[in-house]
Amino acid sequence: MTIVAGSSPGATEWFQRARMLREEQLGRLAQLGALVNGISRLVHMLQCERGASNVWLCSQGKLYGPECKASRALVDENLAALHLLFSEPLPGSALCERIASALHGLETLMVLRDGVTGQRVTAPQAMEHYSRILRHLLNIVPQLSDSIDDPHIAGRFVALYSLMQGKELVGQERALGAIGFTQGFFDDETRQRLVDRIDGQQACFEVFISHCTPDVQETFTLNCQPGLETEKLRREACTRQPPADNGDTALKWFALQTARLEHLRTLEEVAIADLMTAVEERRYSENLHVDDEYDDILARFPDRPLLPLVRQQAREIEQLSRQLASLRDTLEERKTIDKAKSVLMTHQNMSEEQAWTALRKMAMDKNQRMVDIARALLTVKNLWKIPPGE
Repeated sequence: MTIVAGSSPGATEWFQRARMLREEQLGRLAQLGALVNGISRLVHMLQCERGASNVWLCSQGKLYGPECKASRALVDENLAALHLLFSEPLPGSALCERIASALHGLETLMVLRDGVTGQRVTAPQAMEHYSRILRHLLNIVPQLSDSIDDPHIAGRFVALYSLMQGKELVGQERALGAIGFTQGFFDDETRQRLVDRIDGQQACFEVFISHCTPDVQETFTLNCQPGLETEKLRREACTRQPPADNGDTALKWFALQTARLEHLRTLEEVAIADLMTAVEERRYSENLHVDDEYDDILARFPDRPLLPLVRQQAREIEQLSRQLASLRDTLEERKTIDKAKSVLMTHQNMSEEQAWTALRKMAMDKNQRMVDIARALLTVKNLWKIPPGE
């Protein structure tokens, strides 16, 4: 927008400026969509590596040796592709900090792999390490939503992120079950962790379902819900000790949950494609009017009275604003809970699981939402002398 000395820009210049800024924003959204796709691919391969490593460790190196090697190669391939996406300029210091945390975690992957190969770590230790790396990767995703101001695109983004979170909890459930069934027993702590993963994934999938199309809902119901065999094994894990069968039940459990994870991955790809399509449709819609001097609603409806048109437009804007605010609140609540978990992990030396359980228990004891407990904890964290990075 050019401003001549002694004059201020007129309506046409401001409309042109608005369109230019919208186009820049949509271009950034397309870039961030590619980044989400790269993260989701790497996350899936890491989930595969975590699962194969668990079986390898639980079987004392007798099973899944080739699968471990193959999954590691795929992780390395997708990590290299993600590094290329990270080389592009990205907006916001908070996003860059989350990327730095994720890369720092990935730098420990070689040490973890050496420990798995040499069986110097236990299956629970390996699971905790892999899950920590995955958590930092997934924490990048909600930070990408800050530049979204379109409710339809934001809705697709919330659906995708909820699906990714739920899928990770399914992966953790698979790992916990494999450990218990291989050992031939589940202690109370492992059972509680299983229940927490089941409850957590259900909450994530409910959010996903509320923001996706009917055909995607049908696909999820048909292919991604736990089947009767999985539910039967869940009850066995949570209510009684499994039989000693040389790991047959563990392999059955692992196969059932792996098939479910693959279906969820397919649905994840659909959700990513849906998000990218929404961005491209918005860009196309903007380009249709790129040569207009201004977007005059009266010019499009010359025979209609002014006041009803203004009221209609105001109602539409208000409705879209409410939708966008609701979607942003959903993402902000997730960010707040993640920050509170980080505070507990740093100050109380808790694992992520222990921090989640502590927040959940406080919320239940006080009959409050978990996000309200998280906000209260963050309000007083300075009294704990938490390091400034938190």
